Amino acid sequence: MAPAAAQAADAVQCELDRPMRFGGMNWESNLVLVEVERFIVEHGYGCDSEVLPTETLPALAALERGDLDINTEVWLNSVLEPWNQAEATGKVKRIGDIYMGGEAWFIPKYTAERLPDLKKAADLPKYWEDFKDPEMPSKGRFYGCPAGWGCEIVSTNLFKALGLGDTFTLFSPGTGATQKAALTAAYNRGENIVFYYWYPTPVVGSMDLVKLELPPYDADKQKCLTDPDCTDPQASDYPENPVFTAVSAGFIEAAPKLTEFLSKVSVPLDDMGAAMAYMDEHEAEPDETADWFLKNKQDVWTQWLPADVSERVKAAL
Repeated sequence: MAPAAAQAADAVQCELDRPMRFGGMNWESNLVLVEVERFIVEHGYGCDSEVLPTETLPALAALERGDLDINTEVWLNSVLEPWNQAEATGKVKRIGDIYMGGEAWFIPKYTAERLPDLKKAADLPKYWEDFKDPEMPSKGRFYGCPAGWGCEIVSTNLFKALGLGDTFTLFSPGTGATQKAALTAAYNRGENIVFYYWYPTPVVGSMDLVKLELPPYDADKQKCLTDPDCTDPQASDYPENPVFTAVSAGFIEAAPKLTEFLSKVSVPLDDMGAAMAYMDEHEAEPDETADWFLKNKQDVWTQWLPADVSERVKAAL
């Protein structure tokens, strides 16, 4: 009689007769979740897979065409109109909510302790000297969003809406890596910094941060804040940002069991933050971080799977 493990492997046959095609976005949480899902589909469902490097809008078009099976992380607020149009075709479907992502203006906890009355972003002009820009010491420095990213438009309009231009420079790093390096270096030196960031990310996961209060979220104000030609920006907090899994309609038809698994993928923000912190601290690659997640967060991912699939994945770790 064959060993139990061999029997289990023989019993698993992938619903697809080709590799499963994942969209590989260029931010850390997506790269890690894709590797977690790939490990599960390989060892739990007997499937091959591949990652096709892409970006948000091209990935959406590829899902519609059926060239891509799954986009693990769609950030709704970043692609609201294109997503609504794609969904209306019936060729793509939102199948599961991963977590509620967010965006905020942050200061380190040590800065909050030094400046206990600094609670609101609108109060920053009073404290500009505590955030001196090394290249323009007559002003403070606010670290905005990387140049050319969608969040740069909102950062810039919010900066204007709060009237910070007289006392602060708006520093837009050239790339995400430049932004991360500048913030990490300043934080490690214990310098006062104020900056925009999104989460879950290694930066927010690994630093002890405090959010600055912004005025309550207002949909109309937010609409203007997202417009590069907004003539009279008004301050509003960032909306919550649903992050969900999308798949092509053809994939749902061909692989109902895989679709059911993917529809259940949901990660508590604290657990995703812990994975991001591990990635940062150990300078780990996405697959190494996925391995850490699978070994250390079994209470999370086993809820996504039938018991037999879960046991096969555990046996492969």
